[in-house]
Amino acid sequence: MISFVWAPGEPLPAGTGGSENYTVGQVRELHRRGVAAQVVTTGLGVHDGRDGFPGVPFHSVARPADVGQIDGTLVFITEFPTVRTRRPAFQMLHVPPPAGDRRREAMRAQTRDRHPVATSRFAARLWADFLDVDVATIDVVHPFAETVFAAEPRSTRRPGVVRVLYAGRLSPEKGIYTLLSMLHHELITDLVDEGVEITFTVTAAGADKPQGRIIHRMLEAHAGITLIDAARTPEAMATLMAEHDVVLMPSNGQYWHETFGIVSIEAQHAGCRVVASDDGGLPETDCGLVTLVPADDASALAVGLRHAITLGPAGDAERAHATTRFTLEHSVDELVDVLGRVRPPTPAQVVDQLETLVAAPSPPPRLIGTGTSA
Repeated sequence: MISFVWAPGEPLPAGTGGSENYTVGQVRELHRRGVAAQVVTTGLGVHDGRDGFPGVPFHSVARPADVGQIDGTLVFITEFPTVRTRRPAFQMLHVPPPAGDRRREAMRAQTRDRHPVATSRFAARLWADFLDVDVATIDVVHPFAETVFAAEPRSTRRPGVVRVLYAGRLSPEKGIYTLLSMLHHELITDLVDEGVEITFTVTAAGADKPQGRIIHRMLEAHAGITLIDAARTPEAMATLMAEHDVVLMPSNGQYWHETFGIVSIEAQHAGCRVVASDDGGLPETDCGLVTLVPADDASALAVGLRHAITLGPAGDAERAHATTRFTLEHSVDELVDVLGRVRPPTPAQVVDQLETLVAAPSPPPRLIGTGTSA
């Protein structure tokens, strides 16, 4: 049994982020291969988000310590208190290391006895510095686009209309304020004056959080934006992306660095061009349809969007090539390889071994006789 352990006291939300899609997609593919897998939640009983993921096995425990009693392989998806586990456990590193001192120390303590797994080469380097370990000791299991994105037929595009989508969470680090600034840039208004009709659609993903609620109210009042409900399933997101031509993925870049950017590969598999910040792990998501621009720069985002519009809709061959990268099958192959590999000792295990060695009784001194000669 492979158990993917979610944060204690938090339900697994549907349609709000890459970590959730990554986890559920892995579980479904493992089941398709005949490998037992489940999502583990803590302290919520059946009210842990399972209703949003039909067909995905969930298992709820009462306390964090109970997770350590689960047999099989444990993969911690988010921050989770230190618990003693029956077998060596793994820690997925979906986000950058925490900034606050207290959280940093807690995260180091949690991770020191788990084998770290990053979602990009960028994230592996970032966490290697944070944990003070060799980057080679951190495995990488890339995210993926579910197969429905490549299979979704493109909707008919009206001539002279460019449909632009922002499908990230409504949070400052995801660059939503950069997007709002870009809407008023002369490069965009000039295009409109030239007769190009540009529609901007934003999903309400993350509107359940305090910052998201504030941003949601701002977007509702903006005449240039169509605000829609968040897509809660891969099928719904694939349909939404296939109805758009360009997906924007700006990033704050000041205090947040996207470790990968699963929305980018989903959009490309669906046949969209992507304009993304040249920051963090986003450059690694390029399947051939990405335009990279400096982070936290509304002018650069406008230039990138204009470039994507000039390139025109992605052709069938371009989309077919994009769908060969970051597939679900390849991601699960990487995961199974990592989980099944013989592991070097974790930092905590090395410390324990050294402490055991130091505490061991010293051997008695060896007496060297001088001997006599006849």
